[in-house]
Amino acid sequence: MSRLVCVSNRVLVPRRGAAPGGLAVGVHAAMRDRAGLWFGWSGEVAGTTGSVASTTREGITYATVDFTTAQYDRYYKGYCNTSLWPLFHYLTDRFRFDAVWHEAYRAVNLSMARALAPLLRPDDVVWVHDYHLIPFARCLRELGVTARVGFFLHIPFPHFEVLRLLPTCHELVHDLTAFDLVGLQTDADVRSFDASARHLLGDSATLPPVAAFPIGVDVEGVRRESDAAQSSEAVRRMVKGLLGRRLVIGVDRLDYSKGLVERFAAYQAFLERYPAWRGRLTYLQIAPLSREDVQAYAAIREALEQAAGRTNGRFADTDWTPIRYLNRNFPHGTLMGFLRAAQVGLVTPLRDGMNLVAKEYVAAQDPADPGVLVLSSLAGAACELEEAVVVNPHDPGSVADAIDLALHMPLAERQARHAAMLERLRRRSIHAWHRDFLSALESSGEANRK
Repeated sequence: MSRLVCVSNRVLVPRRGAAPGGLAVGVHAAMRDRAGLWFGWSGEVAGTTGSVASTTREGITYATVDFTTAQYDRYYKGYCNTSLWPLFHYLTDRFRFDAVWHEAYRAVNLSMARALAPLLRPDDVVWVHDYHLIPFARCLRELGVTARVGFFLHIPFPHFEVLRLLPTCHELVHDLTAFDLVGLQTDADVRSFDASARHLLGDSATLPPVAAFPIGVDVEGVRRESDAAQSSEAVRRMVKGLLGRRLVIGVDRLDYSKGLVERFAAYQAFLERYPAWRGRLTYLQIAPLSREDVQAYAAIREALEQAAGRTNGRFADTDWTPIRYLNRNFPHGTLMGFLRAAQVGLVTPLRDGMNLVAKEYVAAQDPADPGVLVLSSLAGAACELEEAVVVNPHDPGSVADAIDLALHMPLAERQARHAAMLERLRRRSIHAWHRDFLSALESSGEANRK
């Protein structure tokens, strides 16, 4: 079996107590099956860059490079998070472009490719992740690397009419054709890519295979964690603090694409429309800080604190706080325990490639008495979790009605919805995701070399 080399903007070395994100969960699952090399940015900003530091844990080698301050500002904060991230999430009012950022994006990709190339073997399988590294395969090819190289985009691929706002959109799509396989989250993303390639490259362009590989979760692992967490001190304290009240939960990175400001407004609308629930329900929102030094994220943090303050100031009582809003990380097992305890999982991003919290909420539930998932129609997960209560996150009234519907849903209906979603999650688990992608990549690489 060929060695697997995973490449991502950020390399996350496992550490005790951390709650890994979707990319980290998926990559570690693949690496455990095919021990190899994970390469990318260390997360450190230093005066110089270029040298590679490596460490090995549990059979996986983690190789990292540092960024300079200029690279961090122009490549990461600039092009990646102020140009590509909002555009790919259809948040065009937040989109900004700067030619200097774009130049840094190309330069960092080439610099990282140069750092990785000497570490590669001819028969390696290279798996590149996410929007930070779209030019990476072309950079490797320019350096003479012939290994099979695949790409997976963890965020949505925008429709052409949105993508064309990017002055370098032709180059972006052209860069993707240097991969042996392009994996996207949903069939809608595949259609968007096909349309953009046709518009920008022409019908005669040679494209790599492009297919949907929806990322999943480790269903049995989540279930074990949620079962074990019931006896943990953190979950016991949380349940005790509810004083018998129902629980609505949201777990999201602090990011404007997650629709948290809109969600807080919807919860206030819920308390206004359904006053009988006042004092009987608590909404727990866990939102770890994200990209604190990017101005847009500081602004959303302030907006959420003000929104929570307004709702709590208006509706709270001496023994009841309507919103518990926490900007902190919890161990993954503790989070699964919190999800298990909640009667309603509120997952309402304005746009999301997939959203694994939605899937983890379903997997964490007790099949005998499951909670109800309220899910944004604009999350990729909505294509699979059809039995969720699906809402438009821009309509606070409909989200408020959905919360009330979920809280009143009969047990038999909750069980039937949950069973259908859980069965689908088991078939499309995190393990199936990486096996299917790597199998397709190896087949594509073989075909492309004949």
